[in-house]
Amino acid sequence: MPDRLLQRNREWAAGHTPGFFDKLTERQTPRFLWVSCSDSRVPANEIVGCEPGDLFVHRNIANLIDHGDLNALSVLQYAVDVLAVPHIIVCGHYQCGGVRAAMEHTDHGLIDNWLRPIKDIYHRHADELEVMDTEQARWDRLCELNVRKQIRDVACSTIVQKAWQRGHELTIHGWIYRLDEGLIRDMDASIDGPQQVPAIYRSGPARAVAKNK
Repeated sequence: MPDRLLQRNREWAAGHTPGFFDKLTERQTPRFLWVSCSDSRVPANEIVGCEPGDLFVHRNIANLIDHGDLNALSVLQYAVDVLAVPHIIVCGHYQCGGVRAAMEHTDHGLIDNWLRPIKDIYHRHADELEVMDTEQARWDRLCELNVRKQIRDVACSTIVQKAWQRGHELTIHGWIYRLDEGLIRDMDASIDGPQQVPAIYRSGPARAVAKNK
C-alpha cells in the first residue's frame, strides 16, 4: 500500500514543468498561513487550488490555536515574523469529528483534554445551542463558533499584537468548509488590527491609543 503513494509521488513530480522544483528550493514566500483541521478530507492546498509554496500550513484536531501549544505558536511566529505573511486563514469545516467529540459525554481518552476549549465554547453559547431543533444544527453551529473563537485567539496572541505594533499589515480570516459541497464560506469575521481586539489583550502603543479614545 505505501508503495502506491511513492509511485503517485513520482508521477506527480514528473508532471511539473522543468525548473519548478529549482524555484521551490530557492526560498518560500507564501502569503498565507493556513490553520485547519487534520481531517484527511480537508487537504489544504487542494481545496483552494494552490501549488506548493503558496500556503504555510498548520493542522491539528479541530483547528485549535491554544496559547499553551508551543507547536502552534512556533508556526504562528515563523509565519508572521520570518515569512511576513499578510494573511492568516483559520479554516474549520462542518462535520468536524473533534467538535462532535467535544459535544459528547463519552470518554475519548487523551484527546478530551485537547478538546476542552470547545466544551468551553459550547458552555458559553449554551443558551443559543440548546434551543436548536436538531443535533446536526447544534454541531454545525458549534463548528462555526469554534472558528470565530480561534481567529480571536490568533488576534489576541502576543505574536500578532507585536506585529501590528511594528506596522505589519496582517489580517486574520475565518472560513468554513462544507464537505458535502466542496465549497468554502467566508464567515465575514476578519480581524485586521488591534482596534478589533478587546483592550485587555492589547499591548504597547495600541493599548495606549485605545485608552485615550
